[in-house]
Amino acid sequence: MGLKEKRFSKTFQEEKYPALKEEINKALGFDITIEVAWDTLFEDRFMHLYEDTYPKIYFQPLVFAFTAITVDELGKEALQESLHKIVICNTSDHHNPERAYSFTDGVLTVDFSPVLNADKIEERTDVLQQILENAL
Repeated sequence: MGLKEKRFSKTFQEEKYPALKEEINKALGFDITIEVAWDTLFEDRFMHLYEDTYPKIYFQPLVFAFTAITVDELGKEALQESLHKIVICNTSDHHNPERAYSFTDGVLTVDFSPVLNADKIEERTDVLQQILENAL
C-alpha cells in the first residue's frame, strides 16, 4: 500500500468509518468488534471509486441484513449470542456474494472485491441475511 492508499485509508477511517460502525452497532443492538484489513481493500486503478464503493460493498449490506434479522427479539438474541466478530477483507477478489460471505465460529467474514458490482447492495444484503439466518 503506497502513500496515496494510506492517505485515503486514514481519511476514510477517521471521517466515514465511525458513522458506518455506529450504524452497524445500532442495527445489531450491541457493540461488535470489526477488524478491517484496510491494506487489502485496494486496486490501484480504482482509487477514485472507493469513497462510494466501500460503504456499498462492505457496510450497507451489514446494516440492512442486521436490521432485517433484528426485527424481533428472537433475531436480536440470536445475533447477540452467535455473532462475535466481523472481519472485512479482500483476499480473493470475490464479487459473488455466495462465495464472499462466510460465518464460522461466531466470525462473519466479508471477503469482497472493493469495486465489482458495487451497486448490487440488495443482492449482497439478501445473501448475507440468508447465510446468517440459516446459521443462527
